[in-house]
Amino acid sequence: MAEAESISPLHPERDVEIVANHVREGRFQCSLSLITAGASLISGLEVAYEHYRGSYSRRVMYTPVILSGVLAAAGLATVFTPRKTRGPLRIASAVTLVDAGVGFYFHVRGIHRKPGGWRLPMTNMIMGPPVFAPLLFGTAAYLGLIASFLQREDERNHGQGAFRSVRAHFLPPRLRRDLLSEEQDIREGRFQTQVAIVTAVSALLSGFEAYYSHYKNNFRYWVQWTPIVLAPLLAAAAIASIYQRRVARTALPVLSLAASADAAVGFFYHARGVLRRPGGRKHWLYNILYGPPIFAPLLFGAAGMMGLLASMLRRSSR
Repeated sequence: MAEAESISPLHPERDVEIVANHVREGRFQCSLSLITAGASLISGLEVAYEHYRGSYSRRVMYTPVILSGVLAAAGLATVFTPRKTRGPLRIASAVTLVDAGVGFYFHVRGIHRKPGGWRLPMTNMIMGPPVFAPLLFGTAAYLGLIASFLQREDERNHGQGAFRSVRAHFLPPRLRRDLLSEEQDIREGRFQTQVAIVTAVSALLSGFEAYYSHYKNNFRYWVQWTPIVLAPLLAAAAIASIYQRRVARTALPVLSLAASADAAVGFFYHARGVLRRPGGRKHWLYNILYGPPIFAPLLFGAAGMMGLLASMLRRSSR
């Protein structure tokens, strides 16, 4: 992760300490930008074949697919180029977050328009569009937005970016002070509360998505219950960490690692489910499109990753 302090697999304990120090100091822009790019590509692929099932009946269904590529490119550009690329990453992340909100509206409307509408919530949420999927798509955008305010791993300058100063100039004095203070806290790694809240929301949404997705399969395997059990536990730990530092240092990282491991197990089962469909590897594209959502478990892993990040961050200076 660092240039000034090199990481070597020969000294894992030292490496973990280096990474933790960088996170506490807000010096992990390149690492988080790379994670943003990967998460954006995965969520974009998930959206692409889900909307393919819907035959791309509306033009707006193309927007998350396009934006996922734009966000991934902006994330990679931030990794390999100087700080001047923070602006494009910030803009791409903000636009993608707006698109996630628009997608949530259309998914809610799609359920409402099914026979019975919201009077039959469970039936129509199971048979209709996945209502919270667009909000989970916004996870990568949130990470990208945070990354755009962080310091690079080798950076020691705590100065303020021109892009932010120009934007803040047009705000009322009180909002300007609040914005500058919030952004300074992010640059210094003092935004644990914010990430903990997003972790809790992401975990609950992922757990709910897993519930009605596995409900369609009648919970054929006992392992399908694990994300449903872990999701509220992770959310509870994330919220409790806002009020108790000890929870942020103990229960939150343990449950975050458990959620990440469970996401890997879920990915294995979903991939196996795809290969076990008629045709197997010979018709892999068809089976990915119409089999279990292969990348969905990794979105739950994103909540675990954010929880782990929150456990290493510092609290706001205010």
